[in-house]
Amino acid sequence: MTDTAAGPDLTPDKAPDPLEPLPLLRRELHTGPLGLSSREAARRLAVYGPNEVRRTARTSVLRELLRQLVHPLALLLWAAAALAFIAAIEVLGWAIVAVILVNAGFALVQERQAEKAVETLAQYLPAQAQVIRDGQPQHVPARDLVPGDLIALDEGARVPADARLTEGGIEADLSMLTGESTPVERVAGPGLEGLSLLQEPNLVFSGTTATEGQAQAIVFATGDHTELGRIAALSQRTRREPSPLETQVKKVAWLIAAVAVAMGAVFLVLGVAVGLPLTDSLMFAIGLLVANVPEGLLPTITLALAVGVRVLARQGAVIKRLSAVETLGSTNVICTDKTGTLTRNQMRLHSTWTPPHESASGSETAELVRAAAQCTTVTRESDGRLHGDPTEIALVEGAAQHAAPVDPADRDAHRRSCFRFDPRMRRMSVVQAEENGSRVIVKGAPEAVLALLAEGEPTGGAQDAADTLAADGMRVLAVAVRELPPGTAAPPQRQDVERDLHLLGLVGLYDPPRPEVAAAVQRCHDAGLTVHIVTGDNGATAAAVARAVGIGTPNLQVVAQSEAIDDHELDHLLRQDGTEIVFARSSPETKLKVADALRAHGQIVAMTGDGVNDAPALHRAHIGVAMGLSGTDVAREASTMVLTDDNFATIVTAIESGRRVYDNVRKFIVYIFAHLTPEVVPFLVFALSAGAVPLPLTVLQILAIDLGTETLPALALGREPAEPGIMSRPPRPSSQSVINKDMLIRSWGWLGTVSAALVMTAFFYVLWRAGWHPGDPTGPGTPLHHAYLTATTATFAGIVTCQVGTAIAARTDHAALRDIGFFTNPLLLAGIAFELVFTAALVYAPPLQNLFGTAALPLDVVLLLAAFPPMVWGTDEIRRWARRRHHRYS
Repeated sequence: MTDTAAGPDLTPDKAPDPLEPLPLLRRELHTGPLGLSSREAARRLAVYGPNEVRRTARTSVLRELLRQLVHPLALLLWAAAALAFIAAIEVLGWAIVAVILVNAGFALVQERQAEKAVETLAQYLPAQAQVIRDGQPQHVPARDLVPGDLIALDEGARVPADARLTEGGIEADLSMLTGESTPVERVAGPGLEGLSLLQEPNLVFSGTTATEGQAQAIVFATGDHTELGRIAALSQRTRREPSPLETQVKKVAWLIAAVAVAMGAVFLVLGVAVGLPLTDSLMFAIGLLVANVPEGLLPTITLALAVGVRVLARQGAVIKRLSAVETLGSTNVICTDKTGTLTRNQMRLHSTWTPPHESASGSETAELVRAAAQCTTVTRESDGRLHGDPTEIALVEGAAQHAAPVDPADRDAHRRSCFRFDPRMRRMSVVQAEENGSRVIVKGAPEAVLALLAEGEPTGGAQDAADTLAADGMRVLAVAVRELPPGTAAPPQRQDVERDLHLLGLVGLYDPPRPEVAAAVQRCHDAGLTVHIVTGDNGATAAAVARAVGIGTPNLQVVAQSEAIDDHELDHLLRQDGTEIVFARSSPETKLKVADALRAHGQIVAMTGDGVNDAPALHRAHIGVAMGLSGTDVAREASTMVLTDDNFATIVTAIESGRRVYDNVRKFIVYIFAHLTPEVVPFLVFALSAGAVPLPLTVLQILAIDLGTETLPALALGREPAEPGIMSRPPRPSSQSVINKDMLIRSWGWLGTVSAALVMTAFFYVLWRAGWHPGDPTGPGTPLHHAYLTATTATFAGIVTCQVGTAIAARTDHAALRDIGFFTNPLLLAGIAFELVFTAALVYAPPLQNLFGTAALPLDVVLLLAAFPPMVWGTDEIRRWARRRHHRYS
């Protein structure tokens, strides 16, 4: 019978226990050795649904767009646009609205990209599956599989659903789920107590691949109920948190809003109190608000990050979300996978051991590696590349490196019989024709091969040698042979072949670290970063790789079974200063647990990975870093940065770039904020003098500064090279604001005050030179009107020239200008040239003079203004010198 009349309890959420005795599992799934009938399979498909990973409904695009449009900085830009419309400057208003919409659209696209991760999981399911229905083998679409189906698995087949082996055995590549680099044995038989599902020796999982052997299996979970579906659910449940920069920009936005609104209100009341007409007071308040709202701040930050993205793309890192550039700069912990990230993901013949002989020579090693390469099924493709099991490819390549090459075609031509690798016996054997007869070659696990040696055959300490190689993180194989006399036929039975063997020796296979990783890890340590390994591989292998690349120097902690670690123990481990940890045998939940624990400790976490199992953790970490060459599509979609060269060292380069971008954001904020003081002081002087001092600056001139002369230098500061020692300082605290007290003191209190004093000096110099006294009329038609226009022009041009000095000073926060070089940022020099030309046009072009209320400046005033840049920069250079000297001797 293919299925019983009663049928199973068709409840999708009531999954059977795959580890219960096989007869009980068959009875619970109501299936037998002939599989299901087609009619029963159709009924179950209607209940369980297709065998595919489904995704949850998306958030409304309109809702996400609205969320971007009410971002605090976007609200400030809306306010700036409204003020521009109130001031009858429609072009400015529409330009700001366009900036808001472009920024919101860009952010929306970035978030939508992250949602593709779950969709990509479906690509790991094979299109067709071999199933036994109605007692006959047949091929059906993999999406039509249901619990209770009996499937057949052959070498090279991808597993279409989670299943329990009922007969036979295979080697399965579970790296996309567990991170282990070597295939694992899966055989029919009872389960083992105390193991996780992924480690059970009789279970196979959807999306993994059978690399060796043949087997039949009964499906116990499909679609969302598989391990693959569970990972998809984890990816969807983990919500992306805002980056540190996004959080800080919101704080900056509210700070700017508070300052702008408070100053506008104060000066409106102050203007009325000192007797100014209400319309004039309102205009002054609007002017102050426009002066304080940094219309270019968000676009400048966006462009600075975009520049960082382009630079990193040329260096091998593709950033999918702009803020990830800055987030990398604040990273203080990297959780990295081992296979394919720290290592090449390519097995290599690393060590050999031969039994001791009285006359040892290199010939024993050559014979060992040649025999191991002959006992393989690797083939060579038309392009010359080897195809087959990674372990066997390593043996063939290793033989060539030891001057004992084996050609796969010649090997097969001389092969008389082959008994493929049996995961239950843990060995493989071949009979090869030789010049003087035939030779049996057996390779496999040391304990499996040593048990077949001829009686009295000395092992020479082979087991101890095998244990030593395994402790160094290698996969160890033993190779033994038996000579067959000339004319002897190859034995037809395996047990007659694999007996009375002579041990040639042991081979140790190793997935070597990437050569550049050790230097990259050292740079991480120099920069104050901690590097943990979170891997599905075993602890000995991972610890060996960690020590080889410098992780855990001087203190390495190995958690052999990280799935079993509880939160209390995990917190204790992560609080140990100077300790780097290997989390071995990790699961997707383990990676999430580690990421969450580090976040709870206030760490900024970067998580690297390349497998499907990494997707939830990549999504949850502050920044997920996926491998572009060896990584899966799922990992790439879930990540925020993809390394196109799979080079761990590129992460360190990205961290340096992130720190530089963050520093540059602070530099142009200092630059933008520094001009607020010289723009506000003229209004303060006018209001406090009750009009006795005419207004030194007009609203249109403020707008010309904010949107004309200021923009290009601010953008150029976003391209500033890194300051010396940027990778020798510890990561900044995650609580550190992008704007702090020192920045405000420097911009408003130091650079701003010096600039305000200079521009007011220029203003009064022009008026006093014309014979002005406080209270003298300066309106149109009065003798002093032209001198007043020249004086306001001197104020306007003085702010611009002070901006030049501020831009040069803002290039460095600590170092002297000579340490970074005056000409190392040509874009800034071009931006300064533009603002000077733009200012000259406003000052000397008659049409622009009429629009902005300017007048031509005489030579003596021009020479006075020319002294402002070195004075502003020079005073700040003295301040930085004093700070360096104080820190040196404190």
